[in-house]
Amino acid sequence: MFTDYNDKTKDLLARLDAFLETHIYPLEQEMLTWTAAHPWQVHPAIEGLKAKARAAGLWNLFLPEDYGHFSPGLTNLEYAPLAERMGRVLWASEIFNCSAPDTGNMEVLARYGTARQQSEWLMPLLAGEIRSAFLMTEPGVASSDATNIETSIVRDGDDYLINGRKWWSTGAMHPDCRIFVVMGKTDPAAPRHQQQSMILVPRDTPGVEIVRPLEAFGSYDSPAGHAEIQLTNVRVPADHLLLGEGRGFEIAQGRLGPGRIHHCMRLIGAAQRSLELMCQRVDARVAFGQSLGKFSSIRQDVARSRCDIEQARLLTLSAADCIDRHGIKAAQDLVGMIKIVAPSMATAVIDRAIQAHGGLGASSDLPLYAFWAYARSIRLADGPDEVHMYQLGRNTIARYAATAGV
Repeated sequence: MFTDYNDKTKDLLARLDAFLETHIYPLEQEMLTWTAAHPWQVHPAIEGLKAKARAAGLWNLFLPEDYGHFSPGLTNLEYAPLAERMGRVLWASEIFNCSAPDTGNMEVLARYGTARQQSEWLMPLLAGEIRSAFLMTEPGVASSDATNIETSIVRDGDDYLINGRKWWSTGAMHPDCRIFVVMGKTDPAAPRHQQQSMILVPRDTPGVEIVRPLEAFGSYDSPAGHAEIQLTNVRVPADHLLLGEGRGFEIAQGRLGPGRIHHCMRLIGAAQRSLELMCQRVDARVAFGQSLGKFSSIRQDVARSRCDIEQARLLTLSAADCIDRHGIKAAQDLVGMIKIVAPSMATAVIDRAIQAHGGLGASSDLPLYAFWAYARSIRLADGPDEVHMYQLGRNTIARYAATAGV
């Protein structure tokens, strides 16, 4: 079974659990309060925690390729349960250099970057010296269909000129953000999925304007944040293009598959912790003469939540295993399934936990409200539910229609 983890994963899980207990959980509440009072600043303890994580060998766990001392070279299946553990605290992934969008950007640079691009940007990212952002979504078009993207990337001699407006650019507000991965059109006349390209844009390039930070369900998600960005005649050298003109969708396919595994496993971690908090609450809380845990409706919520979490966990691990053994293309339907299932599952489980806690559940004294906002946001990020259901339904109909009469 997928949950019978190998010795390498078991060892890393034990070390990760110990790190969380010693360093992360005790700081969780303070971090929530501090970041609300100090927008766009990094908590003073963060860099010290990163140094401890790196010294403990809990660093860059997400990266399948072996980059010497930068990465242990785990498979997606080996990394998935580690991502679940990190998801138990919203900011924990950053401590281990495993937070989005840096993970996806590092995978892009590792897989598609030139030696110069890797030296200039990948190595500092792997070392945790800088942060990055991914600029794809645009306010003026339905970006759930990425072919709608209007940002232009036009060749001009030895450079490219970039013009467009992006938003929900996660990570762009971080004070250590130094590089943007930007998706736009290099050839609007090309076939539909060969119009787009990706290019590296240093954060301090003239013409890059942070218009505003965006709130997600009332939170700025400081210090990384989500920004609306105007790109006006942004000029970068031609060698900043990734892979080649018209290769943007190819890069996106390679980037988003593992990234969705990471998101879903982190959500499963948040849901699992929410279930645990709910069980502790209903066991201790008394109403109408008995503990809440003795009421049938509460027990049904707990049972349903446990079933939902385990189903989502097994499905996500199955998708991770399929990517490892057969590649991203073969795992396309499974990845679509987990992106449909896991965020909705987590939203429902967290909501039940909030309800069981009463007013406490809606307060900042617990992480439940922030878990819920994260889960609800991921129903939109990396493609909304409707797009994944449309594609999965299309593929499923085609698969079984082809076997008619057999």
